[in-house]
Amino acid sequence: MLHLKFEESIRSALFFIALLCLSGVASAADMEITPFSSSNQSPLLQIYGFPHDTGADIVPPGSFRIGLSMDTSSNYTVAKGPGELITLDGETCRMAFTARFGVTPNFEAGVEIPYYLQGGGFLDGFIIDWHNAFGLPQGGRDTAPKNRINYNYRKDGVQKLLVDRSTSGIGDISLTSGLRLYDVRETDHSDSLSLKGSVKLPTGDSSYLFGSGGTDVSLQLCGNMINYSEWGSLSVYGAIGGLAMSRSDVLRDQHKQLAGVGTLGFGWGPTSWISFKVQLNGNTSLYSDSSLDEISKNAVMIMFGGALRLPGEYLLDIGVAEDISVATAPDVSFHLGLSKRF
Repeated sequence: MLHLKFEESIRSALFFIALLCLSGVASAADMEITPFSSSNQSPLLQIYGFPHDTGADIVPPGSFRIGLSMDTSSNYTVAKGPGELITLDGETCRMAFTARFGVTPNFEAGVEIPYYLQGGGFLDGFIIDWHNAFGLPQGGRDTAPKNRINYNYRKDGVQKLLVDRSTSGIGDISLTSGLRLYDVRETDHSDSLSLKGSVKLPTGDSSYLFGSGGTDVSLQLCGNMINYSEWGSLSVYGAIGGLAMSRSDVLRDQHKQLAGVGTLGFGWGPTSWISFKVQLNGNTSLYSDSSLDEISKNAVMIMFGGALRLPGEYLLDIGVAEDISVATAPDVSFHLGLSKRF
């Protein structure tokens, strides 16, 4: 199953890159490469304070960086174990407004405000056709009711989770900060290292999985190395850190209060207006006392795509994510992110 998911990801990545390349390739020039501002959209994970900004960049003093993002994710998994049964079938659209302000040359502060649309969605037919076209396994999606929402978990005869109707609402708001630790910029390379943190507040309704009902704190070390040459920009970036959570309203007696998080990515910017990126996002399990992968397995997802520099110095990120570690992330997520510095 893991091999099939990886093969599916590679095929999807090649198809996506081919679409971007239809616009042609200009002469190589410098383009700074930053991570996708996205995280795991599994219904049981998106409610916690996973950091979305894993870049090492710090906004210059007196400037704002404003961002709008949208992640549309399709979930489908059904599993059972001793005394357990879980169904995660539905679609989530997470829209977020972010603002970061440069307070000093080495420090920034910001806010992230998410809004959720959660329901049956519209992607089931497209995903079924995609799997059929490439001979990939359906995992039962093709025989299940289409475009429904059913997040359902029972353990030892007790209904512990049930969301079965479409809803929308504000999510948990996060306050963010960043501290530059190291920054060297030369004509042929640049290296950056920053410490970034966030505090997630319980502003979302946990009964609809718009929040966890608790306060979370994240801290991570973020780094980025970029080399510039006649072939364009080549980048390696990553982040590693931890997430501390207060007691959750969701699966309260199984929820862990500490988790590790990490990001690793590679990018290539062949011109001054386009870049291609591949990124891995992972975290340790957030729940215990379960034999089901959806509950207690460490999560890993892959995101591939790129960025376009638009007129006016707007930056548009376009990405597609899949679950490398099967059943720990949505089957597929589509990411759009638009940002600009003022």
